Amino acid sequence: MSREVLLAPSILGTDPLSVSAAVDSILGHFDWLHVDVMDGHFVCNMSFGPSVVQALRKKYPDVFLDVHLMLDKLDVLLPVFVSSGASQVTIHGEVEPQLLHSRLSSVRDAGLKAGVAIAPLTPVEHVRLALPIVDVVLLLSVTPGFGGQKMIGSTLEKARDLVRLRAAERYGYLIEIDGGVNLDNVALTAAAGCDVLVMGNAVFGSSNPVEYLEKTRICIKEAFKDASFR
Repeated sequence: MSREVLLAPSILGTDPLSVSAAVDSILGHFDWLHVDVMDGHFVCNMSFGPSVVQALRKKYPDVFLDVHLMLDKLDVLLPVFVSSGASQVTIHGEVEPQLLHSRLSSVRDAGLKAGVAIAPLTPVEHVRLALPIVDVVLLLSVTPGFGGQKMIGSTLEKARDLVRLRAAERYGYLIEIDGGVNLDNVALTAAAGCDVLVMGNAVFGSSNPVEYLEKTRICIKEAFKDASFR
C-alpha cells in the first residue's frame, strides 16, 4: 500500500471577505485546514489573528486547524494562539532558536500538536535538535509572506533529508510543505516524502476547488503506482 498524503488547503488563498464560504465549499474534501498567521515583522505581510482561529474552531469543531505562526513576538503571541482553538501550532526555528525547545514543549504541554517550520534558505540541521519533540516539520518552499509563488525545487532535497533522518532516528514527525504546491508538482512532492501538502491559491483560485482537490488525490495515487514513489 502507498502511504497517506494529507491535503491542507490554506485560507490565505481565499477572498478574506469570504473565508467561511470558501471553507464551506470544500468541507469533507480536505484533511487539515491551514491558517497562515503573519505579523508584518517576521515576514513583509499581515494576515489572520487569533480571533479568526477562534471563529473557525467555533464554526468547525471537528476540523483539524493547522496554525502556522510567522511571528517574531512569540513570548506574547504564542500563548494566545495556543488557547485559540488550534489543533496544531507550528513556529519558526529561526525565531530565537535558544527558546525553541521550551516553546515547542509549551505547545505540547497544552495538549496540542507542535510543529517547527524553516524558510527556504534554512537548513534542516538548524532544527535537528528539535526533531524528537515535534509532530510536524513544515518546509516553506517559497519566500514566506505571499501566496501564488513558484515552488523552489531544492526544498524537496530537504524533504528527502528529513525522510532519511526520521528513518535513522525512528522519529515520528510528518513532513509538511507549503509554497507553490499544485497539480504540476504534487506527484514529485509526495514522492520526495512530503506527508502534508499545503495549497492555497491553487485550490481556492481554481474554478472548482473540490474538483481540484480530488484531482490532486488522483494524481498522487497514480504517482504511487510507480514503485520508485512508494
